[in-house]
Parts: sequence; structure tokens; C-alpha cells
Amino acid sequence: MSILNKIGIAVGLTNNAANIFEGLFENFTKLKYKKPSEYITIYWNYYLKYTQKKIVNNNTNGKVFEYILATLFIRENLLPLFLSAKVAFVPNVIYDILLYTKEKGPVIISAKTSLRERYKQADLEAIALKYVHRKALSYLITLEKSEANSVKNKIKNGDVIGLDDVIVATESEFDDLIVSLRALEFSDPPTVKVINASQIITKEIISNLLKK
Repeated sequence: MSILNKIGIAVGLTNNAANIFEGLFENFTKLKYKKPSEYITIYWNYYLKYTQKKIVNNNTNGKVFEYILATLFIRENLLPLFLSAKVAFVPNVIYDILLYTKEKGPVIISAKTSLRERYKQADLEAIALKYVHRKALSYLITLEKSEANSVKNKIKNGDVIGLDDVIVATESEFDDLIVSLRALEFSDPPTVKVINASQIITKEIISNLLKK
């Protein structure tokens, strides 16, 4: 069984993206790097070399990028880490990567190798989350600097209101993001109690009353 399967990042034995990721380096926990952006750069450059010899689709590109980010978070001890995560009361949204913090609640990471119009989806997902968790943070991580700068301007102008920032994973701003995340306290999310009432009338109470 591969290391991604063992730690729960990849599920199943026929995951092509996971197999590709595993083939880039024997063990991601032993890859040497000086800063987070360097880790991303090393992995992604090796993946680009792989794609020169093999034909891959956009879905595989995106999934490999998610694996690179997720394993970097593990290396940086940003745990517990939730992948393909659903959040209570936020319907029809699956977040790529999610961390839960005591200070801000959910911190979501949307991974997109390139943006084009896909930043709009990430923004809508961030808005949906913040309706429920007002302090939540939402970051869009990409590899395209020019596209990232364009969306950054939209955030500044108020055209994008859900995302807190768009970050290029191979730039120093990604290192800054990791530093800021390390300053937060991570934990498992609390158990959600859907209803909380001062008086609760149960079948048992009524049944006991009628027996008297």
C-alpha cells in the first residue's frame, strides 16, 4: 500500500494521480526543502517533466496539485487536515482542503492550477461558508501569477467578496501564508448540536404522563 493510502490522502488502488505523485519521489516525508514554496516548486517541476512524456488531463493536474499541497501541510505540521471536506449547514459544497482553528473556525484552501473563471466558484463557496462561520478564512491557491494578480485586484475592488486572498504557491507569499497559519491553534471541529432548547418534550415524557 502506498504512503498516500496509508495516511488517508488517497483512497483506492486505481487513483492515477496518486500513482503519479508517488512516482515523482519515493517518500514525500524525506524530500529536503528550505521553505514551503520551494517544496511546491520542486514537486511541480518534476510533475511537469513527467507530463512531457505522458499525456494527462486537467483533472489529473488538479489532483496532483492537491496532493502536493496536502503533503506540504503535513510536512509543516498543520494538522488535523481535512480533505474533500463538507461543512455542516453549507450544502452542496466540497472543499479541497480544510483546517479548523480555535480562533477563526474553518480555514479553507481551494487548489486550482490555473484560474480563468474558476475563481468565481471558489468565491461562491467561500461566501457560503461565511454565512455560517463569520470568522472563517478562505484562500485560493494557484500556480498562475498573472491570473492571481487579476483576482487580487477584484478582491481589492470588492468584485470578489468571499475570498480573503489568492496566493501563488511557488512565490514567497505562500511562505507568508504558512507562517500566518502556524500562528493559529488547530483542533478537531466541535460536534454540532442542531437544536438547543430550554424545554424538550419527548415521547417518553408524554407516555409516562398518560400512564398516571
